[in-house]
Amino acid sequence: MRCPACDATENHVVDTRASRGGRAVRRRRECTVCGARFTTYEYIEERPIQVLKRSGAVEDFNRTKLLRSVKVACAKRPISASQMDALVDDIEDILSAQVGVEVLSVQLGTLVMERLSPIDRVAYVRFASVYRNFQDAGEFQEFVDEITAAKEREELRRNQVELPL
Repeated sequence: MRCPACDATENHVVDTRASRGGRAVRRRRECTVCGARFTTYEYIEERPIQVLKRSGAVEDFNRTKLLRSVKVACAKRPISASQMDALVDDIEDILSAQVGVEVLSVQLGTLVMERLSPIDRVAYVRFASVYRNFQDAGEFQEFVDEITAAKEREELRRNQVELPL
């Protein structure tokens, strides 16, 4: 490992920790030449996950792209960056645990929506509006009405009192 300050290869590990839910190892290193400290991450080289798009095109799964789309949906909402990272980490764990190396973009969108829904309804609707590609305001209104009805059903179910037998 080369020191980013002086480009020397002589360094030693000061601290080692698991990172990203155990999928990476974080190491703090110190250069023996200049004394600078820096951090490195080690990842397991996994088989690449392929995303099968609606158009039939196939592309490599891109964590950054997924995180960017979640950030856009969560813009100006009370959702922390760590919550967004955890959401994407969770989805990445699910994808890497699957047997196949291809995932449909529809499945990917559904996974994001399932995880956004309990966190923030507005972010959920924002993501769904792009993911489902609504063609007009009527389709969008139907979707919002479905969400509202589901929320009301959940409230009724939660507040329902059981009668004694």
